[in-house]
Amino acid sequence: MRPKIQFHLLGWITLLVFPGIGLWLLWYFEDIPIIEVLELHDIFTPKTLLGIEFGLFYGLFILAVSQHDIFKSMSHHQERLFRSLQLNWGDIIFMSFCAGFGEEILFRAGIQTWLGPWITTFLFIAVHGYFNPTSWKQSMLGLVLFPFILIISFSYELLGLWFCVGAHFSYDLLMFQGVLRKRLK
Repeated sequence: MRPKIQFHLLGWITLLVFPGIGLWLLWYFEDIPIIEVLELHDIFTPKTLLGIEFGLFYGLFILAVSQHDIFKSMSHHQERLFRSLQLNWGDIIFMSFCAGFGEEILFRAGIQTWLGPWITTFLFIAVHGYFNPTSWKQSMLGLVLFPFILIISFSYELLGLWFCVGAHFSYDLLMFQGVLRKRLK
């Protein structure tokens, strides 16, 4: 299967399966109605815009930090991988939304309900491969990402799901855009 098709398949799985698991866990174990978890009335509110701004702010911070010599070799591998996919704007908007929506429902609404914000944050970063016992550089980047994910985790209760989705979406969009911009140079 071509890598770009695999990339889109991963996006669809993240968009459909991850929320399905998170919502099912809440419905089955907590008897919380799915419609209540989705907070559809809060999609187009200032909280979502605040989340988008927060994700962009932290994304710019991570882009600046990742330019440090310590992280250069790490980012080259990811850049080569994403450049080989020949992503366009539609691809990165799609994947950013899939990750923002799907992962936030699974981790914030689902897993965080039982494990709390601290352990869920650690788990989230570990699942994304940033806590790597064989790469201290990757683990260092995981530590730099930890406050971002922890703030999102605590914000779930205060500002709701769509703040978290907005922050995750805009952060990922900025990261993918960085790769796309380098590919076009």
